[in-house]
Amino acid sequence: MSELALFLVRTGFLVLLWVFVFSIISVIRADLFGQKVVSRVAQANVPAVFSTPTSSSSDTTKQPELKATKLVVTEGEKAGTEIALSGRQLTIGRAGDSDLIVDDEYASTHHAKLVFINGDWLIQDLDSTNGTFLDGQKVGTPMTVSMNTQVRVGQTTFELRA
Repeated sequence: MSELALFLVRTGFLVLLWVFVFSIISVIRADLFGQKVVSRVAQANVPAVFSTPTSSSSDTTKQPELKATKLVVTEGEKAGTEIALSGRQLTIGRAGDSDLIVDDEYASTHHAKLVFINGDWLIQDLDSTNGTFLDGQKVGTPMTVSMNTQVRVGQTTFELRA
């Protein structure tokens, strides 16, 4: 084999090795710090979820709905834990800065979040590996969470209660 061909093979192998190393570093960084999350609400174009409901004057006999004031973990390692819903958002995941830390191998670092919009709590999956489930149904776009409806993140299940 000529020296030129040997040099080109060595250089090509070195470049391929560095591409492999940088791809591994990129995957590790994304797992540790999370990826930039693009809002699925903007992608899905779901204006009905965020529209303000119109009320007519004939709805005066309607019973007022109870609003969720706390999140209660019903199954999993932290069963019985209660978290007050005092803010507009609650994050769920393995990260130390999450409001509900789920120490579970099936949960992602930044797994999901609950957001309070127009009087309703919405659950949004943050591109987690194993998904978020609302009443047994996988969450793709943000979904409204009703009172006493089970939400599962990894092996942890929780509900919103008054």
